[in-house]
Amino acid sequence: MKNKKEIKQYLSEIKDICDNISNEDIDKAIEILFDAWKNNNQVFFCGNGGSAGTATHFMCDLFKVTIVEGKKRFKAFCLNDNIPLMTALINDDGWDNLYIEQLKNLYRTGDVLLCLSVHGGSGKDKAGAWSQNLLKAMDYVNKNGGKTIGFAGFDGGAMKDIATACIVVPFDATPHVESFHVVLQHLIASRLKEKIIDYK
Repeated sequence: MKNKKEIKQYLSEIKDICDNISNEDIDKAIEILFDAWKNNNQVFFCGNGGSAGTATHFMCDLFKVTIVEGKKRFKAFCLNDNIPLMTALINDDGWDNLYIEQLKNLYRTGDVLLCLSVHGGSGKDKAGAWSQNLLKAMDYVNKNGGKTIGFAGFDGGAMKDIATACIVVPFDATPHVESFHVVLQHLIASRLKEKIIDYK
C-alpha cells in the first residue's frame, strides 16, 4: 500500500482532534439550537469558501434530519446559497456587508446565526482580512437580541471572543478543520433529533 504512512498520520491527527476538542462547547451549541427550536426562532447559516459548502450542508441537515412526525420543524436558512442576491449585494454594498445586509431583511429578535470559518476571522490574504463579513453579521445578531454560534479552527480567532458559543477544532490545518466541521454538524443534527423525539 503506497500511501499507508500518510493515511495513518491523517487519521491519527483526526483522532487527536476527537480527544482534545471541547465537549462543553459542543454541548452549548446544541442547547442554543434546541432552544431556537423550542422558541420557534429562525437559524441562519453562513460561511466563505469551503465553509460556505458546509454551511449549506448543515442547514440541510438541520432542516431535514431533525424532522420528527407530529413535531414542529426547524426554520433554517443559509445566507450563502442565493448567488444572484449575493453578487448584487457584494457589487453594491461590498464583501464585508454580504451577510449583514441579508440579516437586516430576515432577522428577528431571538434568532440564531451560525458562522463557519477555518481561521475564525483572523489572518489575511491578498484581499485583506479574512471573514470580516461573518464577524460583522455576528456582531449585528449579538447586538439585536440573538445568539451566535461559531465553528472555527486553529486558535479560534476573533470568532471565539464574539460568539455566544464557539466550537474550535484544535488543529492548525485547513483540511482537518473543514473535515471536522462536517463531523460536528452530523453529531449536532443527530443529537437534536433525539432531543426533539424526547421532548414533551
